Amino acid sequence: MANDPTSQFLVKPIVPIEIGGIDFSFTNASLFMVATVAAASGFLYFSTANRGLIPTRMQSVAEMAYEFIASMLREGAGAKGMHFFPMVFSLFMFVLTANLLGMFPYFFTITSQIIVTFALALFVILTVLIYGFYKHGLHFLSIFAPSGVPVALLPLVSTIEVVSFLSRPISLSVRLFANMLAGHITLKVFAGFVVSMSAAGAVGVAGSILPLIMTVAMTGLEFLVAFLQAYVFAVLTCMYLNDAVHGGH
Repeated sequence: MANDPTSQFLVKPIVPIEIGGIDFSFTNASLFMVATVAAASGFLYFSTANRGLIPTRMQSVAEMAYEFIASMLREGAGAKGMHFFPMVFSLFMFVLTANLLGMFPYFFTITSQIIVTFALALFVILTVLIYGFYKHGLHFLSIFAPSGVPVALLPLVSTIEVVSFLSRPISLSVRLFANMLAGHITLKVFAGFVVSMSAAGAVGVAGSILPLIMTVAMTGLEFLVAFLQAYVFAVLTCMYLNDAVHGGH
């Protein structure tokens, strides 16, 4: 199992808990979800606890993250979309922190679990639906009937729009899950080559240089992907919230 690149994604119980035949065990995934929330919350708290006109490095990073998401939300959903800033900012920080924690050796990457990413995506889509109907009533359904479409094509276009809307939580969750899963598997494979070839003597050590270089390069790429996937998740959330805020306008 140590050489199996998929073993790092196994969910293992830490504290077995069973109630009424249902498994409520506290697992390694649960532990790192708690750690993600604690790390993100702790960073934001301590970076802004002693705010000053001349910001510290931590305060500068926290303020940049704040402004980054605020400007993204204004551009994606308009000024009225700022009502959802706490939600979008929390999602961004959660995904980013989870991705970065997963880069540490022997840590668990919770965003490589489809159930976690799907839960986040479903939360976004349900928020869009609930707020959309609350704010616009049945007029919210006009997002499935774009203006200017000929009546003859309206049934076809509406069907496509409905399928597209229903596929949003799937695409949003699979995009994050697949990128983190594939990246970590690739990184583990190249690292495994380094270890196995190094044990084959001088020739093996010389041959392990190439996979070592690839491992270092992949590590740098994975840090970039960790941020990009958090950004993509947040920007798509802003785009979806635009439907809820503005309805069929």
